[in-house]
Amino acid sequence: MHQDLQSNWLSSEEEGQLSVDVFRDGDMLVIRSLVAGVAPDDLDVSISSDLLTIRGKRKNEKKVTSDDWFYQECYWGSFSRSIVLPCHVAADHAEAQLKNGLLEVRIPIRSDGRQVKVKWG
Repeated sequence: MHQDLQSNWLSSEEEGQLSVDVFRDGDMLVIRSLVAGVAPDDLDVSISSDLLTIRGKRKNEKKVTSDDWFYQECYWGSFSRSIVLPCHVAADHAEAQLKNGLLEVRIPIRSDGRQVKVKWG
């Protein structure tokens, strides 16, 4: 890799994006994401209307100069992911837990979601 490209890549301040799994488990909507190396205090999970947002920061405790890297595939720094929830949920009853680097958010699915017919003008 060209030295200029390598140093730009290593010093990038862009925000990383999480991969997520979203599925139904009975009457619960479940969102899972791997956030290995992130402390619970460094995570923020919020729901606004039909949008769930996960924000956090993965801290690299070891400072390594760009000349000393051979590979750098792990993402260090701030990350976020927002997803449109695929169904109506009871956001007030959402729960999140972090275990062994796996974040799991469980939200009850609301059965009273209304569908409104749009009138033609």
